[in-house]
Amino acid sequence: MPRVGFIGAGQMATAMARGIVKSKLYPAADIIASDRSKEQRESFAKLVGCSTTEDNKAVAKGSETLILAVKPNIVPYVLAEVKGCLTSSTLVVSIAAGVSLATMEELLPTGTRLARVMPNTPCLVGETASAYALGKNATKDDGKTVEQILQACGKTCRVQEKLLDAVTGLSGSGPAYVYILIEAMADGGVRMGLPRPVALQLAAQTVLGSAKMVMETGEHPGLLKDKVASPGGTTIAGIHALEKGGFRATVMNAVEAAATRSRELSKAAESKSSSKL
Repeated sequence: MPRVGFIGAGQMATAMARGIVKSKLYPAADIIASDRSKEQRESFAKLVGCSTTEDNKAVAKGSETLILAVKPNIVPYVLAEVKGCLTSSTLVVSIAAGVSLATMEELLPTGTRLARVMPNTPCLVGETASAYALGKNATKDDGKTVEQILQACGKTCRVQEKLLDAVTGLSGSGPAYVYILIEAMADGGVRMGLPRPVALQLAAQTVLGSAKMVMETGEHPGLLKDKVASPGGTTIAGIHALEKGGFRATVMNAVEAAATRSRELSKAAESKSSSKL
């Protein structure tokens, strides 16, 4: 009997399922996914090596952990479809942005155990930075289950649900900020005469290596920065240019703007869901 079921077999679900199998948390035989798209189902089955179906109810009935990997506007319809298939042993995990635990609790049987997750796209390469919040009926063991699944795809941490908008602004949207940084660094290299492929490789590897330094040394980024910037040298000249351009404030403002927008979208989704109850 499948232990983990995915409703929605898109890229994020596929990446999570591959991480689960690769980490040996569950074998492929214990995973099943449903999707209306035949193409998505075939791709999921090929990449993960597990069974797929068109039937959402079949997935819900057979899964101990049910992961909702569908668009936010689809969640109310999916929950209405499968709520009669859930049992007291089912843990429902949603990766749909903006759909609150309270909204899902209203749409599901009383006592349903829930978790809400905000992953990011590096999940596709096994390096997600995610956070999760547990519903009021979820247990400590449910938290462990969610952590194990997410750690199979990268790093995770538990937060209060009210902080998930901030998580969205930081790590949810963060990959786009980093891509812009990599592109800008590469463009700077090209401006100074480097061939574009060389500049792009150097920029991307520099970001990757720098992130690894932060994670593995445990040292504060400011301290690591100071170790690179020698008095009167090239690095401090570059840092001075960044500071004149308001680099820090711009990045902080980007996180704030994205988090604020996430909060606005969540409230709009709540209003729509409430009107359907």
